[in-house]
Amino acid sequence: MSNDMYSVEQVAERLGLHVRTVRGYIRSGRLRAVRIGKQYRIARADLDALTGTPRPAATSSVEVSSVVRIDGVDRASADRLGTLVLAGANTNHDPADPLRVQTVYDEERHRMTIMILGGATATAELLRLLDGVLDGDNGLVRRG
Repeated sequence: MSNDMYSVEQVAERLGLHVRTVRGYIRSGRLRAVRIGKQYRIARADLDALTGTPRPAATSSVEVSSVVRIDGVDRASADRLGTLVLAGANTNHDPADPLRVQTVYDEERHRMTIMILGGATATAELLRLLDGVLDGDNGLVRRG
């Protein structure tokens, strides 16, 4: 929603009305306004309400949460995987909608847990990257 504020004169010009007519709308309560000193200011939302201008539809967004558990991983491999996942999460994605990633390593169980929260496409790409690393014989992950 926009925080634009208009003067009575600006509203009159936008609506093609006389200034006195706009002031009359304000006094009668038909148009909400805020009095600042001796002048009125009209918020864009209040002007839209008067004119019946529909508010823009809220954009829907999809957010996915994923938990990946990897058993039988040593500490050094978990550190490398964590670095890889964080680098993948911070690369080639929309900065306005970043992936959030957290990694946890359980020393006693030799288990790594990776939690991913973000958009569906970016999460899927990161899971594909992780799957490729875990399935490959690349020496990155040593299983115990």
